[in-house]
Amino acid sequence: MSRATSDTGNILQHWREAVPKDRLAHLVRDCGRAFRRALELRLAAHGVPFGHWTFLRILWHGDGLTQRALSERAGVMEPTTFAAMKAMEAQGWVTRQQAPHNRKNVYIHLTDQGRALREQLVPLAVEANRISTRGLSAAELATARKVLLTMIENLAQDEAAAVTPAAPPPRRRAAISRSVDDPASS
Repeated sequence: MSRATSDTGNILQHWREAVPKDRLAHLVRDCGRAFRRALELRLAAHGVPFGHWTFLRILWHGDGLTQRALSERAGVMEPTTFAAMKAMEAQGWVTRQQAPHNRKNVYIHLTDQGRALREQLVPLAVEANRISTRGLSAAELATARKVLLTMIENLAQDEAAAVTPAAPPPRRRAAISRSVDDPASS
């Protein structure tokens, strides 16, 4: 049994036998791992690491981003992006340039070779997606999309609420304002 069969097979066995009713978050994560593995195997045949795929996808939608913006869109730390861009530059897929008016920022641009990879690599992702959805009807896929998008929306709202600082309790705020505004309270 190959490593790929073993990894994904173990995930499947785990869900069917060990924890068939475990939390949905774990199932989604494991599904993502299986998707990633399917694409990694295909990309490896073209000498493209999965991490580079992530950056290429972003740049295909619009290059000329700063390394910082690229990091933010990819959801990775800047040192990770820096290392990946150096490697991708060595492969001839991107160039890193400083603007004459702003020497601080480094802008990432695809080369012709980097743009050409899109025609080779996107069909690999399409294939992995097609394989993953075998046996599912159009209605089931529409439901799956709706469910996942609703979950993402719910979690985004939760994150926004958690990030928004709550106002201090009224009594505490009154005490703070009294001590600042009322010279007698000091």
